Amino acid sequence: MSNEQLDALREQLDKVNLSLLEQINERARLVKEIGSLKREQGITRFDPVRERSMLDHIAAHNEGPFETGTLQHLFKQIFKASLELQEEDNSKALLVSRKKHPDNTTISLKGEVIGDGTQKFVFGPCAVESYEQVLTVAKEMKKRGQTILRGGAFKPRTSPYDFQGLGLEGLQILKRVADELDMSVISEIVSPNDIELAVDYVDVIQIGARNMQNFELLKAAGSVKKPVLLKRGLAATIEEFIHAAEYVVSKGNDQLMLCERGIRTYEKATRNTLDISAVPILKQERICRLWSM
Repeated sequence: MSNEQLDALREQLDKVNLSLLEQINERARLVKEIGSLKREQGITRFDPVRERSMLDHIAAHNEGPFETGTLQHLFKQIFKASLELQEEDNSKALLVSRKKHPDNTTISLKGEVIGDGTQKFVFGPCAVESYEQVLTVAKEMKKRGQTILRGGAFKPRTSPYDFQGLGLEGLQILKRVADELDMSVISEIVSPNDIELAVDYVDVIQIGARNMQNFELLKAAGSVKKPVLLKRGLAATIEEFIHAAEYVVSKGNDQLMLCERGIRTYEKATRNTLDISAVPILKQERICRLWSM
């Protein structure tokens, strides 16, 4: 074969490559339109039945010289890239995404700024038991320069027979101590019906791990002008965690903090396994982040 023939064939190949490029990008544009429609209709992006149908259609029309298995492998890679394209569009649409708001979220609690890049601590009893108990803890905190007080007034428990918290009385104790010592209060609310009540007593509404996907509670918390601390569920994926946060922000409340409190694994020696790998991923979002120790 002469050099002229080789060059001619290569020129044809370049044209085919450009044609393929144009077709692949045209397919990508169609995929993005389909993804947009699916998002509007609340349909899952990945459809395995549709993917199998397309692969079978390709196999039926393959006339070689590529083997069908080779072509199906190539198209699976295109399908995967297309799905990632839809996921990227969905991420851009989320209100919690930095692509929407590049700046960090900062929250001010009586002059204490969370999210400004400096380390902050939240201390307090797991469950509020009495005024004396909370006051003793809070005084020790103040001695050490700590002003963000947490305490459980409503305590969702694994067993229905365990102590469930003092409820309203617990919130009243927390507020009384916080007012006396000029501190801020974070406390968990477990029912959407108690959100309006909590606004009068707490500075931050906490939504616990067991309620991370209590969507009515998330929406109720997002409907008030009070900072929210959202804990990651014990078996929640990062995507589920971010979408739970989106429920809050979508109702107009962007004063949101995420708390990575650890996930359940095969290990029973520790109560929770702190998922450090989640940190850089969540830092891609604009929400304040806390870690529960």
